[in-house]
Amino acid sequence: MDAATGPFRAVPAEVRPYLAELVRRTRAVCGTRLTGVVAVGSLALGDYRHGRSDVDVTVLVEGPPSAATLRELADALDHRQLPCPAAGLELVVYPADFARVPSGEAGYLLDLNTGSHLPGRAAFDPAGAPSFWYVIDRSVAHQDGIALYGPPAPEVIATPRPKDLHAAIRASVREHDDGAGHLADNRVLNGCRSVVYCRTGRWLAKRAAAGQVAAAEADFRPLVEAAVRSFERPRSAALPLPGPQVRAFLTWVRARVDEAAAALDA
Repeated sequence: MDAATGPFRAVPAEVRPYLAELVRRTRAVCGTRLTGVVAVGSLALGDYRHGRSDVDVTVLVEGPPSAATLRELADALDHRQLPCPAAGLELVVYPADFARVPSGEAGYLLDLNTGSHLPGRAAFDPAGAPSFWYVIDRSVAHQDGIALYGPPAPEVIATPRPKDLHAAIRASVREHDDGAGHLADNRVLNGCRSVVYCRTGRWLAKRAAAGQVAAAEADFRPLVEAAVRSFERPRSAALPLPGPQVRAFLTWVRARVDEAAAALDA
């Protein structure tokens, strides 16, 4: 598989060979059950930053495959076996028939986090897991996912229902408000993305969403611009942001998301 041609030309050069090998290994493990491999997250939204961003990938399989196959896939893609050149790999495997229909559930068969800047995790059961990350990721995938293998992303990944998506966005804002385990700049920039989505119905890259919020909300402009400057640095060199201002901003974000959710019920 040539990383310089085909769908891999749509992703940054720094990760093309890695993604080509990821697809090759996934095909080798899953065989004919594999129906799609889709680049999502910052890769899909055109704002991947090498050394800061994760590589986000969605895999679709028919079957579902056996537990042994899923464990084999997790092992084959582990950072120790396939070093990730990005901050880390966040890969989610879904049943193809689940991904084709709108859902507010997590629904995954495998949730794999691996890489130099990520705590290693391979989860095989979504029971009890928060669903909001997966719902939002599938919405981004439907909108802009890059099909590295298989049909175009909108044909194989359904966008969630508006009520399910807004519930997921509200849960995401609550998670970032808590702050545990999240860089301050990501808390602010993901808040910007949430507000812009609620206003426009489209997902934007973090910096593009931040630009819209900074232009429209003078009170928050210094904080948002500081978050962008921090985001443009490596994770290890992220800038501190004032906690009270971050919390005030996320309180404002939550109010905007709540307004959008209430409008769905009107």
